[in-house]
Amino acid sequence: MQAKDYLDLANRAVSELVPYTPGKPVEELERELGISDSIKLASNENPLGASPKVTEALKQGLEGLHLYPDANGFYLKKALSEHHGLPPECITLGNGSNEVLVFLAQVFLNPSVAAVYSQYAFAVYPIVTQMMGAKHQQVPALPVGHPMALGHDLRAMYGAIDEHTRLVFVANPNNPTGTWLSQDRLRDFIGSLPPHVICVVDEAYTEYGQGDVLGDASTWLEMFPNLVVTRTFSKAYGLAALRVGYALANPGITDLLNRVRPPFNVSALGLEAARVALQDQAFIEQSCAMNEQGLVQLKHGLEALGVTVSPSAANFVLAHFDRPIQQINAELMKQGVIVRPVANYGLAQSLRITVGTALQNERLLQTLADVLEHIQSA
Repeated sequence: MQAKDYLDLANRAVSELVPYTPGKPVEELERELGISDSIKLASNENPLGASPKVTEALKQGLEGLHLYPDANGFYLKKALSEHHGLPPECITLGNGSNEVLVFLAQVFLNPSVAAVYSQYAFAVYPIVTQMMGAKHQQVPALPVGHPMALGHDLRAMYGAIDEHTRLVFVANPNNPTGTWLSQDRLRDFIGSLPPHVICVVDEAYTEYGQGDVLGDASTWLEMFPNLVVTRTFSKAYGLAALRVGYALANPGITDLLNRVRPPFNVSALGLEAARVALQDQAFIEQSCAMNEQGLVQLKHGLEALGVTVSPSAANFVLAHFDRPIQQINAELMKQGVIVRPVANYGLAQSLRITVGTALQNERLLQTLADVLEHIQSA
């Protein structure tokens, strides 16, 4: 069917929006390239999958596919309430934490106000800002040479805030850089914000971080009523396919978020899987232990190849090369190793590489060594 142009009828902010571009499915890449037995280290998924307890719970849940899910997510909220020590009135459920970010934009942003976020921060922040026609205030990241290069510059972010600012997005750890903020610096930053500014702390990767360094921003909600903390079950919990996330906030903010939240936005299977996953903290500990070892393996292996690696508290590393990475990425894909170029973030010479199993990490390193040698000798 021939596409018809409806830009003149669309909301102007939407017509100027550049949508998020996800990576291709593994099956499609294998078909295009004529390869098999590929490994995907591109989307920061848990290589261990989900907890076996979740798999068993989903089998039982298949009997209720003809029924609508609980629109309020009572049992998952109850589990989250116990996990965080917060009342259910502080919880908003989303179809992944991505949807919660959309809710925040719908509630607090409009063409007369602004959102502040860091350069190299998660691509969804500018997307939801543009979606609402709000003003973008992207703040330069920390410079090369800084111990946390490419990370959030909180002093500069504070300097960008004015009377029009409504949302400040802070990712801790940050995607795609892996950089992080210490709990003391982040807490001081939130405490310095004026009351008309909502600080959104995105903790999608927090399970992988060192808790004594990153802290847990959800424990600060009583102290800061203008704080929102977002979490997801897509990463460490291994439930990316089911899309379950949530926000923790003051009940006054939660009430507003739930006014724009669609009914039945989280599936019944997602609600139950997340509830069961939350109870299996032994699986999370196993996943984090493997990730900690994998970070060391990738860092040492990449540096041995002459590749610079940003510090990371997440389940991926950002690898920097001395040339644009199109050819490197293409050659890796031909060998069945799928990673993530991040040129869309302005990092044309970098690849984001998810931590896999020890065997997957070793395959990545050996394949990359062969690719670099081939390119240099060509």
